[in-house]
Amino acid sequence: MSKIVSNNEYSKMVQKASPNSPIINNCFKAFLIGGLICDLGQFFINTFKRLGCTIEQSTSYTSIILFIASLLTGLGIYSKIGKFAGAGSIVPITGFSNSVTAPAIEFKKEGLILGLGAKIFIIAGPVILYGILASMVVGIFYYIFK
Repeated sequence: MSKIVSNNEYSKMVQKASPNSPIINNCFKAFLIGGLICDLGQFFINTFKRLGCTIEQSTSYTSIILFIASLLTGLGIYSKIGKFAGAGSIVPITGFSNSVTAPAIEFKKEGLILGLGAKIFIIAGPVILYGILASMVVGIFYYIFK
């Protein structure tokens, strides 16, 4: 026969069973890895500028290079970085690259059309959709109130 547990007793049971989250440690790791990824990007930008590229070319080349996160995702390395760094691993370029690649790898066994083609933007798709929609709305407001 089961015993009826009060809300207070249930809360105590949940607190006892739930692991404590090391928030400070997690924030430090996210800051460290996110900062390292951003430093790496800035290093590439500075290097390309020193080689005579314009800022537009430098940032474009850097974006292309940072898409190496797709390769790291495919090799299973980026998931280990994500487990260690948490939110620090989702800086825009590398995080987007990972979010496109991970579902594609997961569903590749279903074939190119139904698996890879249909699932590749399962995570990144809403980001793209709402990013484009928001830019259109801002553009319309800018045009009207300019």
